[in-house]
Amino acid sequence: MKRRQFFSNSAAAAGTLALAGMATSCAPATKENAASAPPAIPNAPGLTHYVSDFIVNAKYEDIPDNVLALGRKSILDGFGLALAGSVSEMGPLVRRYLATLVTTGGNATLIGSLIKVPVRFAALANGIYIHADDYDDTQLSVAPDRIYGLLTHPTVTVLPPAFAQAEARKISGKELTLAYHVGVEVESKIAEAINPRHYGDGFHTTGTIGSFGSAAACARLLGLDVKQIAYMLGIAAAEAGGLRNNFGSMTKPFHAGRAAENGVVAADLAAIGWTASEEILEAKSGFFHAAGGGFNPDAIVNRLGKPWNFAEPGVSIKPFPSGSLTHPAMGEMLRLVLENNISAADVEKIDMGGNSGMMNALIHHRPKNALNAKFSMEFCMAILLLERKAGLLEFTDEVVQRADVQDLLQRVNFYIDPEAEKAGLNKMTSVIKVHLRGGKAISGRADYAKGHPSNPMSYDETADKFRGCADYAKWPKAKTETVIQIVKDLDNAPDVRGLTAALTA
Repeated sequence: MKRRQFFSNSAAAAGTLALAGMATSCAPATKENAASAPPAIPNAPGLTHYVSDFIVNAKYEDIPDNVLALGRKSILDGFGLALAGSVSEMGPLVRRYLATLVTTGGNATLIGSLIKVPVRFAALANGIYIHADDYDDTQLSVAPDRIYGLLTHPTVTVLPPAFAQAEARKISGKELTLAYHVGVEVESKIAEAINPRHYGDGFHTTGTIGSFGSAAACARLLGLDVKQIAYMLGIAAAEAGGLRNNFGSMTKPFHAGRAAENGVVAADLAAIGWTASEEILEAKSGFFHAAGGGFNPDAIVNRLGKPWNFAEPGVSIKPFPSGSLTHPAMGEMLRLVLENNISAADVEKIDMGGNSGMMNALIHHRPKNALNAKFSMEFCMAILLLERKAGLLEFTDEVVQRADVQDLLQRVNFYIDPEAEKAGLNKMTSVIKVHLRGGKAISGRADYAKGHPSNPMSYDETADKFRGCADYAKWPKAKTETVIQIVKDLDNAPDVRGLTAALTA
């Protein structure tokens, strides 16, 4: 199908879908039609091939300068998190596991070491590293029915496979940059299009939809054609997995790492002639319907690169190593603590009101370890009162289990606030009221956190976060500064050897 024909059909399909939606909403509800009518399947013929065509034909020159600049910040952020994650409790376990699978023949580096493994395993390990501390960037949502920051973590699934391919194939910084942006764009638009049921029913989108982002980046670097990429997307869909019930455990980072690996496998298989469905996205029994109960064609048809996701609605870089839904509240709590010189001993109770999306994701109300604490609003409020900071050193098992922490988090009342709920799930409106002993109360409210596009980190601020992660990994300062400088000018690097050298020791 030619692109012109595809877009013509898609436009007609979108109009048909809108009319069908109007008819459905106007029909009287009866027990008979409620029980017998199956959910409507949006008609978007050729969608998988449209995505494939975009992956093949996107050009570096198509990417606006501001999007390239935003991408460099997320790339730098990703490398810093990989260093920090390499010394997390998952790091040694990942390396121990890979040692049972691989002995020789590797040409891609495990960041933070001198170990080289095949590309797929480097993508797996470095993806786990980046997500180990839940400190990586998040895709923002557009529609009010989609939860802020819970679409995907785009960099963790795209950067590790792209970087591994670039190292193994001696690819230039410009080619790496293009592949990274193509992968993030494809992943983000698929995440925006799928029905919210996908996340609401328990899927972890970074693990599921992240597989498509990884595959897109790999396909671009391997030079696959449109038909091969359509097959590749079918393979990636078959691999995709991840369940939110694993939040607060080592398996959440595994979701991300496995998605990064899935794309490598899918692209490698398609490159040697492996076949799959050529309509895996739009088919009645395809990914969108099976995994989400449907999708919104208007969020993806003729939308890839129009605009690029980094430009609108944007990607948020995390200021704290915890679930992104905690961050507006954490930023506001820190402000209240510092401006009013509040100490934990002064506090009788904290009311922290959010929306139902926050409550559904932040499931650990009495955390017992660091992984639980990353999804505990109660811990995040308590640790800021006690330490006036919440970095990698605060999110440890030892800190979480301290008696003073456990005592204080029981004084945090995390509840669904009507005002926050009304603001919409695409905001993380946080309404805080700190009740002091003696009857005084101090209140605050926040919708967004530092790192959000409305309050972005500069490259220098992102570099400071990178330095903090590198320090946590006890990384040599000279190599730390080298990475910062190379990424700042990554598009002009003839290959990634200098970057690889600065990320290995």
